[in-house]
Amino acid sequence: MRLLQANEIQAKVKAVYNSSVMLLIYKDARVDMSILDETYGAENWACSYREVKGNLFCTISVWDKEKNMWVSKEDVGVESMTEGEKGEASDSFKRAGTKWGIGRELYTSPRIFVNLDTSELNGKKVKTSFYVSGIDYANREISYLQISDQYGKVRFTFDKTNKISNKNPKITREEANRITETYDKQIVKETLLEFGYSRMGDITDVIAFEARIQELLKEL
Repeated sequence: MRLLQANEIQAKVKAVYNSSVMLLIYKDARVDMSILDETYGAENWACSYREVKGNLFCTISVWDKEKNMWVSKEDVGVESMTEGEKGEASDSFKRAGTKWGIGRELYTSPRIFVNLDTSELNGKKVKTSFYVSGIDYANREISYLQISDQYGKVRFTFDKTNKISNKNPKITREEANRITETYDKQIVKETLLEFGYSRMGDITDVIAFEARIQELLKEL
């Protein structure tokens, strides 16, 4: 199975701790369906459900041409607090997909904590949403992860290889201002690549580029 791309991974708040939150990254059932179609062909896999002692199991079967037989893997789901039986069916399907190797790399994710300001909280309710803006792997494990908010501001970065910090790029205030004012995606990418920020090519939102440039300006 191929590794998940950033736009196939979602981020949600798992827990709130005073002025910070713990995030969880995950895949939804549609991603599993798409990857199964892509890998085996839409007509070469199937799924079925069965109940065992009140627990819902999903079985994903794939047709093996060499063996001329169906190969099956299954797992049990957990009922969702918001979607009930529908959530349980979706969860069992995703868990069975993980048995086939879809998104197994997500289990190597670091713990994701994001600090919030008071405007982002309403009691225990978080008003800010987050998404995965960049991801990379080494030996099928997450080696780089970047989380941004709905405004494109980078809120969390994990870089296991530490390649970004080791680059120690040199950039003038004038150059940073030119990049920000230009607001051209290609120029932003090329300039950041030139100064050593190879990972920035993973981000598709230009606003996220500007946020990083503003961070550089503060360091000058």
